[in-house]
Amino acid sequence: MRLIGAGFGRTGTKSLQAALEELGLRRCYHMTELANNPSHVDHWADAVAGRPVDWKRLFQGYEATVDWPGCTFYKELMVAFPDAKVLLSVRDPEKWYESAYNTIYSGLRAFPFNVIRYAVPHLRRMARTVDDIIWDGTFKGRFDDKQFAIEVYNRHIEDVKKHVPAERLLVYEVKEGWEPLCRFLGVEVPKDKPFPRLNDTADFQKMIRGRLKSVLLPWHKPRPS
Repeated sequence: MRLIGAGFGRTGTKSLQAALEELGLRRCYHMTELANNPSHVDHWADAVAGRPVDWKRLFQGYEATVDWPGCTFYKELMVAFPDAKVLLSVRDPEKWYESAYNTIYSGLRAFPFNVIRYAVPHLRRMARTVDDIIWDGTFKGRFDDKQFAIEVYNRHIEDVKKHVPAERLLVYEVKEGWEPLCRFLGVEVPKDKPFPRLNDTADFQKMIRGRLKSVLLPWHKPRPS
């Protein structure tokens, strides 16, 4: 592990995932990895329960992590990977809350996705663990309370700044583009490569519709004629 992302989801983490992989960090872990690797859920469930986690086994093949659930355990990851740098992705708190509320919070709870995620076994396990880490853990079941959620967001940023040595930390907004990120990692800025801009609210909602379709289609069988 070369880079630990300590920033909350909806701070440009999907764009960061693509950017870091473009810069040569072989595979970057993101929340979306959970959907593709159901076996990872047990590791994160152990982490949230305070049980020992073999972080090197979980992140085998990855050189970076961004987004949840990794950001919740950035302190543990700093111990497991003492040479890794820490990237704290941030954005305007009001915009962050609006984006998070309209995508990963309300979008994943909307009917029928909320019904399906609890009906399909591996989605149910993943949803329960995500709730334990983020909504019930980090936000104490109060994400609907905007002021409280933003206070948690701001407090996390300050906690990271206090905990991580300055020489090991980059506080970064994706709108800054390649230069600060490349300087922090000690790599050259990609030539003729625009910085990735991925997974805005519209993209996320489109992805959710696609996931719904992929889950629903196996359930829907034409009636015999």
